Amino acid sequence: MHALLVAANPDSRSLTHHVLGRLEAALQPVSVEIADLAEERFDPRFTPADRRAYHDGGNYPADVMAEHRRLERATDLVLVFPVYWWSMPALLKGWIDRVFVNGWAFEHSPASGLQPKLQGLTTHLLPIAGADSGAYERHGYESALRTQIEHGIIDYCGSRRGSTAFIYESDQLTTETTARHVDRAVRSISEAIHARLRE
Repeated sequence: MHALLVAANPDSRSLTHHVLGRLEAALQPVSVEIADLAEERFDPRFTPADRRAYHDGGNYPADVMAEHRRLERATDLVLVFPVYWWSMPALLKGWIDRVFVNGWAFEHSPASGLQPKLQGLTTHLLPIAGADSGAYERHGYESALRTQIEHGIIDYCGSRRGSTAFIYESDQLTTETTARHVDRAVRSISEAIHARLRE
């Protein structure tokens, strides 16, 4: 078992990074690797080179191949991110755009159709939301976010769906309430991964 935790927040003192540290500790004895996209200065821009690689199904840029190698070591992927405009930050979306590409995460052609390729990976989501759960339910935000990521990305690439654990009201809660919400989300993800360890 090897978990890759991917975070997208430019502030190292953010709740995102606090949650990341808590999750890393909770996952022991599982092997853990952290990809802090902001600290590593990952370039999220989908360039002409990325476009060519997408169409060719190969010849990926060097930084993309490095991410492929990290993901190939992982049994579990956990995306830890603040919710921006009811979705993931551009940095994380750009990481997915460039890394989860044709020829590696899936293959698609008019002749053969879609062939997902990430069946060996389980993907978990830990979104950190500013609004309360009621707002997400009333307006369908949680459903929309889940559809976009769980169905539109995870299912499309053949990865197994793991646990999705929201932390709500991240900007409004007291320190004690935030701690409880973080504990619940971290426990949900870590228990899902540890359960697979026992299989």
